[in-house]
Amino acid sequence: MPSYVNPEKCDGCKALDKTACQYICPNDLMVLDKATEKAYNREPEMCWECYNCVKICPQQAIEVRGYADFVPLGASVTPLRGSDSIMWTVKFRNGTIKRFKFPIRTTPEGSIQAHEGFPEAKPEDLDSELLFSEPDTLEVEFPTLNK
Repeated sequence: MPSYVNPEKCDGCKALDKTACQYICPNDLMVLDKATEKAYNREPEMCWECYNCVKICPQQAIEVRGYADFVPLGASVTPLRGSDSIMWTVKFRNGTIKRFKFPIRTTPEGSIQAHEGFPEAKPEDLDSELLFSEPDTLEVEFPTLNK
């Protein structure tokens, strides 16, 4: 089910040029209505249900109706983001509440060196059928045909 914004909770991120949900949405669906200063999902049918907008909203104004296999009928799932973790609260229809806490990141922001430890790419590699780091990183030897 697509995301939807509760207009009673949404403050439009204090009417900045770009709201947090606009910034994070991978499909550019979230927009700010300048007249009401509230965010909304302009194309709900295109929503991927990635929960990015739900997790980033500082007012907890965005919700996604969960599927039955993830959220049993009548239940609700609410994330609460902290600076180092996110806590998911699942409230079942019988009143049972369960909370799950996960770290957001394990390294300081900007500290990851994505290509560290990999061989340097060469222009002639573009003509090869092998992937960037093959066969070195596969740690296997490719068989050859005897002629």
